[in-house]
Amino acid sequence: MLRALVVAPSWIGDTVLAQPLFMRLHEKFPGLQLDALAPRWVAPVLERMPEIGRIVDSPFGHGDLSLRGRHRLARELAHAGYQRAYVLPNSIKSALIPFFAGIPERFGFIGESRYGLINRRHTLDKAALPQMAERFAQLAETPGSPLPRPIPLPHLESSAGQQQNTLAAFAAYDLERPEKLAVFCPGAEYGPAKRWPAAHFAALANALAERGYTIWLLGSPKDKRVGDEIAALVADSTPLRTLCGNTKLAQAIDLIALADFAVCNDSGLMHVAAAVGRPLVAVYGSSSPGFTPPLSAGARIVSLNLECSPCFRRDCPLGHLDCLNKLAPRRILDACLAVAGSGEAR
Repeated sequence: MLRALVVAPSWIGDTVLAQPLFMRLHEKFPGLQLDALAPRWVAPVLERMPEIGRIVDSPFGHGDLSLRGRHRLARELAHAGYQRAYVLPNSIKSALIPFFAGIPERFGFIGESRYGLINRRHTLDKAALPQMAERFAQLAETPGSPLPRPIPLPHLESSAGQQQNTLAAFAAYDLERPEKLAVFCPGAEYGPAKRWPAAHFAALANALAERGYTIWLLGSPKDKRVGDEIAALVADSTPLRTLCGNTKLAQAIDLIALADFAVCNDSGLMHVAAAVGRPLVAVYGSSSPGFTPPLSAGARIVSLNLECSPCFRRDCPLGHLDCLNKLAPRRILDACLAVAGSGEAR
């Protein structure tokens, strides 16, 4: 039986986009034991993937080299008998632990000149592999071989029991699934140039409320401010609950899975919504759906496609953020009604 270790990405969305690789590896190697080395903040996503067995906590933050700590963790992993490692991030530091652990075959892209650290090296052809998920999936193939298409779509597990347990955990909030539910994910960890304005979200909430929807706002503690801003801007009659900062990631997965549809910025929760199979309206500003699209047939991407975008900047370099400010709530509403009527919504 092949034992392999994946060095997972450090972002929630990237971790979702890595699942097609995990699926392909299981197809190629029946009986595969596939474990993941991952930061604790993305572990709940991996826990909802049946392809992943053990999750090894990676205690290192963004940009944290910590050679001594990586060497110590590698010594522990050396006893696990891994024959292969798949290193998904392109940084040097991400390749150190499999190297220190003496894992014989270490697959990855050359990245930051990682010769020696990666000994089964892929050379990235951006034109042939325009999407991040395709680049991850390529690691399942022999270097130099073409990527078989189509790649499988991510699928995160969220059972009726898990969803009910999550609702029960919010008994103090009197949280029950309404007859018609829209989930908004108004945050984006990367920066303001990915965030549709709070006033637009509020206008959309009012319009959906007129059509019988209740709105739940989900996000991390960093999104609490924008959640509170949206809540302050909606009409008094709009049924809206802001849960930003009040849920664990696993709970957010289950609450999104309960929705008739979700409206998300280009964010980790957008990819979660796609992977739990909910109809989705994905709002793009400074980033590109050509690189990290939601991998779901039920997703509708909305972007103004201005000449200045995608710029991939955290803040608008021109100071106006037209790519999002000029994206009118009515356009997103039309997309919401379209996905809600597609037959995929509950």
